Amino acid sequence: MKKLSIHPFRNAVPVIGMLISVLFASCKNEATLPVDFTEIPEKAEIFPDYQGITIPANIAPLNFMVKDSSATEYVVHFQCKNPSSGQSAGELLTAGGKDGKIMIDSLQWRQLLTACIGQQIITNVYAHRPTGWVKYQSHNLYVAREPIDTYLSYRLIEPGYELYRQLGLYQRNLTNWDVHTIYENNRTYEEKNNHCINCHNYKNYSTENMLFHVRANHGGTIMIQNGKAQKVQIKDSTIITAGVYPSWHPTQDLVAFSTNKTGQTFHLYHPEKIEVMDEASDLLLYNPGKNEVSHILRTRNNMETFPNWSPDGKTLYYCNCELDKVLDLEATPDSMIAREIALRYNLTRYSLMKIDFDPQTQSFGEPQMVVDAPARNKSITLPRVSPDGRYVLYTEGDYGQFHIWHKSSDLWVKDLQADTCYALKQANSRDVDSYHSWSSNGRWIVFSSRRDDGNYTRPYIAYFDKKGKARKAFMLPHEDPEYSLLLLRSYNVPELTTDAVSIPAKDLRDCIYGSEGEKAKYVKK
Repeated sequence: MKKLSIHPFRNAVPVIGMLISVLFASCKNEATLPVDFTEIPEKAEIFPDYQGITIPANIAPLNFMVKDSSATEYVVHFQCKNPSSGQSAGELLTAGGKDGKIMIDSLQWRQLLTACIGQQIITNVYAHRPTGWVKYQSHNLYVAREPIDTYLSYRLIEPGYELYRQLGLYQRNLTNWDVHTIYENNRTYEEKNNHCINCHNYKNYSTENMLFHVRANHGGTIMIQNGKAQKVQIKDSTIITAGVYPSWHPTQDLVAFSTNKTGQTFHLYHPEKIEVMDEASDLLLYNPGKNEVSHILRTRNNMETFPNWSPDGKTLYYCNCELDKVLDLEATPDSMIAREIALRYNLTRYSLMKIDFDPQTQSFGEPQMVVDAPARNKSITLPRVSPDGRYVLYTEGDYGQFHIWHKSSDLWVKDLQADTCYALKQANSRDVDSYHSWSSNGRWIVFSSRRDDGNYTRPYIAYFDKKGKARKAFMLPHEDPEYSLLLLRSYNVPELTTDAVSIPAKDLRDCIYGSEGEKAKYVKK
């Protein structure tokens, strides 16, 4: 396969109607822009779909595959022009072989994107067929002025339900191909050691304060602060289960958790195979420094979950299901609630709520409705407030609270300033679009999507403009564009950070295996 080649930069002469032949020094292969070709009306079919997208200037190369069964080689020409002079501001030429893989040199890609910040990159794809060269219709890339945070953390998990094995937390450098293992559990079945790891979370987009949970064997919550890991047990006879979905307070040494009694059921005929649902849930406030926990909200009639702080720390957003609208609580004994909810799975719906918080007194106000989704026969999950505090990004689906399994789930925002709600249509797909997070500058969102095959979740990135609209989303790029198709695991909980996780995986393993964890003191308020 032919390798990359490039490239006059700023103030270069346009290359229309001329032959470019530049050697890539490291491998001495040649990419040549075809002179004789036939223009065809269709656009190239490429995977991943990187056509018409907005990208950050610090993203790794968007390597892709061209799908043309009759072609034996390809040439791709990227170019942006100076808007004032009309001359080339930057360009890149690269070639691919019969497998259709277009592998872009990282250094040359970085130079191109730096030269084209705030501009369109015109992309022309040429394919060599038995009848000669053809040129597909051009497509564009737009290079945004705002960068994306450098690091993306995620969990990789096999699509199974029985065994806690081969799970890992990883962190990818989005500017290149580097992947760092945060922590992996046992790779083989070990009855005494099998455990799940989930719900990794960071404070203010930094890994200086982070946490994740360990479930089953060696269970507990792993808190990482000041470069050290500590296992804690956030449990009490008044708490449903240990802490579950977390949110760090932005200015105080506090974490809001939900505590959920969660179960799963399997459909016999429904195309969405599994339902994950709560039969009870409350909200907790945990103080790591004092190792104290208390209830924020605790009611039998309501299921509160998915807490998320506003950037000023004065408001806690969360989701709430009014359980007495799903079943007759007075006539239903506690032992039958799970069964009755399972039978009414498609009637369980959540609203977006908020509760005021005074950081000085650490006291809460009264719950307030923000979006009454059940009134529209919809359900809201996973509220995440934008860094400027204006938008609440959430997932909306037809029912339930585990939307990663629901094809109806889409990304929505609540504009708190304009008091309006709307779907992010350009970012959404016909399949699952679920767990999401913001970049620290509020211009990018990363989320999990099953749009490619309906089975595996993969990270997608979308630009969020100053008008509150999303641009077309694109898949996390990989060095091998086939990587996502060949990896038989799902990406969960994509979280952006500005810095890398520095604590060694060995320290985390020692903490998990070496301690039962200190039990948090329950404080009644």
